[in-house]
Amino acid sequence: MSLTAAARAPRTVEKEAPARAPRRQLQPVTGTPKRRKPKLAYALVALAGAMAIGAAQIGLSLAITQDSFLLASLTSQQHDLDLRTDALQEDLTGLSSPQALATGAASLGMVVAGTPSYLRLSDGAVFGQGTGAGGMSTIDPNGAGAVGNALLQAPVAETTTDDAADATAGQTQQELPPAITDGLPSPTTR
Repeated sequence: MSLTAAARAPRTVEKEAPARAPRRQLQPVTGTPKRRKPKLAYALVALAGAMAIGAAQIGLSLAITQDSFLLASLTSQQHDLDLRTDALQEDLTGLSSPQALATGAASLGMVVAGTPSYLRLSDGAVFGQGTGAGGMSTIDPNGAGAVGNALLQAPVAETTTDDAADATAGQTQQELPPAITDGLPSPTTR
């Protein structure tokens, strides 16, 4: 027979009987079995773990609470510093205004010059009027036409006690808004 003929021939397989499991025999319980002694080490590890978790939660809670108080304090300080910065910026704006500069120049004896003069460096020729400014200025920064500047403050060191009392009385009157008698102020137009 050839190999293909042997492959086509039916094979007979012998079936084996399944092995039987041994039969269990039940017996009545005559006494209680011995109880196992609980292991103390496992209980201590579980208790220590629970206590560690609780301590960690309390520690984190306190740290977060402390950080929130610190954050609130720093926020308050930042707000105060912002207000102080705004006040100093306002003072700087008032002191660097043209009116304050003109007042300071006038108090130092400086006067407004007339027509400008120019000097040519190559030969030293002067173009323009060529004379110095006169002793009197034509512009008075504190005169009748001056507009009051609320950002400018009078120096405190120059006032005496009597002047300070008068200035305090004047300041309380100046701080009030002007009385409106004829309605709201508006510009005059044609």
